[in-house]
Amino acid sequence: MSIQEICRVVRNEQLGDGLYRLVLDAPQIAAAAQCGQFVHIACGEGNLLRRPISICLAENGALHIVFQVKGSGTEWLAARKEGDALDVLGPLGHGFDVAALGAKPVFLGGGIGVPPMLQTVKCAKAAGAAPRAILGFRNQGAVILEDEFRAVCETFVTTDDGSYARHGFVTDVLKELLADATGVAACGPKPMLKAIAALAKDAGLPCQVSMEERMGCGIGACLVCACALKAENGETRYGHVCKDGPVFNAEEVEW
Repeated sequence: MSIQEICRVVRNEQLGDGLYRLVLDAPQIAAAAQCGQFVHIACGEGNLLRRPISICLAENGALHIVFQVKGSGTEWLAARKEGDALDVLGPLGHGFDVAALGAKPVFLGGGIGVPPMLQTVKCAKAAGAAPRAILGFRNQGAVILEDEFRAVCETFVTTDDGSYARHGFVTDVLKELLADATGVAACGPKPMLKAIAALAKDAGLPCQVSMEERMGCGIGACLVCACALKAENGETRYGHVCKDGPVFNAEEVEW
């Protein structure tokens, strides 16, 4: 069940160009949050719709969110200071089922899809698994949270332009890890998720993907975040990323 909580900003940290991490005092939401879920944040009187942001970490009563400034709402959010109050609704959506990914899961994040994978990796490790993470970024300036991932598990980093770490895509590394992997989970741009889903299917591994779509209400009442899914009879059905997702089994998705 979602909770509406007035949360105080504990810290606002700029991670890169247009990239920010807010740490919020959110004891109720943090206690209820599961890996892969998100929150919906009211971003000032001038922005009617709340902004959906993935949960990066939820621990010790604190909620960590990492986001990229893309418009007036996230620009307003990036300007918040310590002590400011935020109206937060969450946790929302269905997250990752780490138990279904086995003892050696591989977790992949691309760009702003990296933050929610940090909590997911921690959940998997806490459950006794030996997770590995693959993080993909456009360039060196876009790299975030690398140290946090390395503190938890074996981590690989790729950049599209080769300006940092390995030159290439997350799928290049995934191909090398599939032989002894037991499951795959990912969050990022849809073309990346499609490629990951195909690799996992060919390897016979379970795959979960967190879909990114624009959202309106965040609770399934509007149709803004509808996505095409496969029905049991082979026809197309539609689900809501906010309510039915954001995490889906990859084979459910109409790519």
